[in-house]
Amino acid sequence: MKAVDAASAATETRMLQNFGHIPQLSVISIIDILVVAFIIYEFLKLIKGTRAIPMLVAVVLLVAAFWLAHVEQLKTVDWLITTLFPYAVLALIVVFGAEIRHALARLGRRLSTSRGGAFNGADSYEDIVLAANHLSQTVTGALIVIEREIGLRTFIESGVPLDANLSYDLLITIFRPSAPLHDGAVIIQKGRIAAAACFLPLSMNPVLSTQFGTRHRAAIGITEETDAISVVVSEETGSISIAVGGAIERDITVEYLRERLSEVLRRYVPPAALPTTVTDREMAAEDRAIERLSHEKDLADGAER
Repeated sequence: MKAVDAASAATETRMLQNFGHIPQLSVISIIDILVVAFIIYEFLKLIKGTRAIPMLVAVVLLVAAFWLAHVEQLKTVDWLITTLFPYAVLALIVVFGAEIRHALARLGRRLSTSRGGAFNGADSYEDIVLAANHLSQTVTGALIVIEREIGLRTFIESGVPLDANLSYDLLITIFRPSAPLHDGAVIIQKGRIAAAACFLPLSMNPVLSTQFGTRHRAAIGITEETDAISVVVSEETGSISIAVGGAIERDITVEYLRERLSEVLRRYVPPAALPTTVTDREMAAEDRAIERLSHEKDLADGAER
């Protein structure tokens, strides 16, 4: 009986000693854990739905295999890991280059104190709204990119430099199917048309690659790497879409486009009268009405004489 009590007392003593090795949680420790959890959450949210997911799974499996090799004291494998580890880090940076750029761009946007982007108080995007409305009615494809805080110089240099005043007429002329600059994107910089026929990076999201064409994927791709805004008009259906922060809103109305641009650029522009597209039938009817009025006037003049 005494032996049982002694064994029980010894067990309790060992349990107390084991609990004594558990570190005490302080406020700093809790903050530390929350910061690490937040970083992991943001990283997983960043790479969700991208090509980085299967590659990250492969990296985790390789790390687990190397750890087992180290634990089991496989000296050759351990030496190989130690030798190749610095090069593996560089390889990961190259492989995940797009995701790293995207993460740094998002961090820069969050830390930036600027509010208005590249458009200042004297600039107006109403010409963009009017042009999108006309291009939608005529089912003409178009892609307009608005620069904000992150510069688009690399993409501007890939196109034809214009440095022209932003106007409704010029946008319509550029995207006319017979115009030499209608392919590619128009980039708006500081309220001016910086360049046309620009090449943009395509979104590498595997989900979007099966749902959108090249123009829409380019509109999303530029917003994934920068904080720019893309306005795109489909050449198949004439629907208007807007892309911000790697997300796209499809089949929106002109009124919603104006409100969305006002919200993103943090400016208010009063709505203007939207131009309407006159069909050939309407023009012919109007010409006949004018001819009839002219004929009646000639008859009236003849009767007076």
